[in-house]
Amino acid sequence: MYRLLFLLWASLLSAQSYRFVYEYKFRPDAGQKDSLVTDYMNLDTDGKKSYYSNAVKYERDSAYSIDKSYPALLKAKHYDRNLNYIIEKDYTKKTAFFYDKFKSVSLVTTDNEAPQWKIENDFRKINTMNCQKATADYKGRKWEAWFSKDFPVNDGPYKFSGLPGLVVMVKDSENDHAFNLIQIKKINTVYAFIPKNNKQMTNAEYKKIIKGYRFSPADDIAGMSIDSKAGKLEMQLKDGYVAQFDYNALKKSGAGMDAVIANKLRMSDNPIEKE
Repeated sequence: MYRLLFLLWASLLSAQSYRFVYEYKFRPDAGQKDSLVTDYMNLDTDGKKSYYSNAVKYERDSAYSIDKSYPALLKAKHYDRNLNYIIEKDYTKKTAFFYDKFKSVSLVTTDNEAPQWKIENDFRKINTMNCQKATADYKGRKWEAWFSKDFPVNDGPYKFSGLPGLVVMVKDSENDHAFNLIQIKKINTVYAFIPKNNKQMTNAEYKKIIKGYRFSPADDIAGMSIDSKAGKLEMQLKDGYVAQFDYNALKKSGAGMDAVIANKLRMSDNPIEKE
């Protein structure tokens, strides 16, 4: 859990790099309004480009890149499978590159469609920051954002950029997705674990394969580890995600074990982008 911490500074220099941490709450199951997941996402920027990724995934990938310990990878902290992607934003080109992995294939989509914000004459303070309201219809949802000109960074979580300041809060009208800035800190460098040799595809093609995904043990599992004493089963998938299961509960499910695993590993049917 990240504690609420905001650093005050007089100016944000372009030569400096910062990490903005957002608490992200979302409902992965459109049919269950109580299916709320809370996770944490990093937005790292150096003033020229930014990388947006899951905080735990970044820590796990950083550790694995150094020690290459497979057992440690399996026992690392966990995050929601729907957050396995990385978004790279190039400020000069005004382009967002969305990287993900489907089974063993690394994918990338390119997006030049930024939200068309309507800046409202509505102001409030959020955690000592002076914020202003903005709204937009974007990718099939209605969004409300609060941004701060206190920080000359025209960026925010996910693909929410283009405002004259830093996005502090943003949520959709159905409360299916909500982002709240909870931490700001200076970092030495901006880096992301972007895979090489990515297959280029359109947003429509990507959404189609994710929507049609069904878990298959033979096609999805890369390896697993069972700790019978602790009652845990750790499973690494070919897309790099590591899942943890209650081993004793799985044994009790008998012939329905694959169905239990598939249910936990299913992809969200309530994505940020409806269109």
